[in-house]
Amino acid sequence: MHFRLRLIPLLVLSIIATNSLLAQNSGVINGQDTTRRVITTAVPFLSIAPDPKSGAMGDVGAATEPDANATFWNPAKLAFLNQKSGVSLSFTPWLKKYVDDMSLSYLSGFYQLDNEQTFGLSMTYFDLGDIELTDGSGGSLGSFNPREFAIAASYSRKLSNNLSLGVTGKFIHSNLSGNISTSPVTDPKPGTSIAADIGVYHKSQEFTFLQKPSQFSYAAVISNIGSKITYNSADEEDFIPTNLRIGGALTSFLDPYNKITLALDLNKLMVPTPQPDGSEKDKGLLEGMFGSFADAPDGFSEELQEIMYSVGAEYEYREAFALRAGYFYENANKGNRKYFTFGVGAMVKKFEFNFSYLIPQFQDHPLAETLRFGVLIDFSKSDN
Repeated sequence: MHFRLRLIPLLVLSIIATNSLLAQNSGVINGQDTTRRVITTAVPFLSIAPDPKSGAMGDVGAATEPDANATFWNPAKLAFLNQKSGVSLSFTPWLKKYVDDMSLSYLSGFYQLDNEQTFGLSMTYFDLGDIELTDGSGGSLGSFNPREFAIAASYSRKLSNNLSLGVTGKFIHSNLSGNISTSPVTDPKPGTSIAADIGVYHKSQEFTFLQKPSQFSYAAVISNIGSKITYNSADEEDFIPTNLRIGGALTSFLDPYNKITLALDLNKLMVPTPQPDGSEKDKGLLEGMFGSFADAPDGFSEELQEIMYSVGAEYEYREAFALRAGYFYENANKGNRKYFTFGVGAMVKKFEFNFSYLIPQFQDHPLAETLRFGVLIDFSKSDN
């Protein structure tokens, strides 16, 4: 498939789906609407929800019930796992409507050191598929398979019976063009970065809500706190998707066999808003992070537009079957992702199989037909 043909879905991905894939190269896109100040970053694959369980609930995950995927959503949740060890594996064909060989894979696992401490490992792998690169006159530059990945290690500790703290360190690698050069003055190279996540999680004691025993949890996590990435020898660096996520989840036990969970997450990219003079590119990590709450050219009203909302619900029967649904909202001026999600889960012995499906609010959306598949394995459960 020629590069020009692949450019169309990748451009849609950058503006609508994950807020910038092409922007990783710091290029100017002809015809881009500059009146909509979409915040763009390098390595946007780090922001894609990898697992079908949270993916079916509108991409909520800060304060939901912990499982092996907590290494992505909030490392602090790992300390409240009721299992000694477990693994999660998920696979998502990405932009399936436009591209047949792009995918996101996620592998994570954890081990409980004791009743207070848990250690986790994870790897995210984003395959952009095979492309044929051409120069401006249509001459072939060769074929290449762009790939990106992140390897992470997490540690979580209980600070009390209800509160935990978690940290993650990760190495990010992004290879978008290999050794193929399109300019005599720049030498492309893979981009790399070191980043960290830090999260806090609180789970309440059981209380009565609407005459049903219930629990409430809330959490906050800042993810991808790390250095900028550059892809060539020029002095051009791009922010990675540092993100603040705040969330809460309410679980009510209807009876010994049925329970319902309702969850809400709020997300805010801690990345500078594009400025008319392009000065956001000159900011450093800390200045960009903390300045991102008050740097929108249109003031507070635009800052509110940069908040993304996720809501989700789950019904579970006898810890054997689950139905899930959710909704994700992003302002039209900041990416315009709006979609419904639903999914199912089935627990068989030590295995939990999950599936989710995404339904965009608009027709012909690039995220249409997005499927996620995954399995969770609880090694502490018996095969009998």
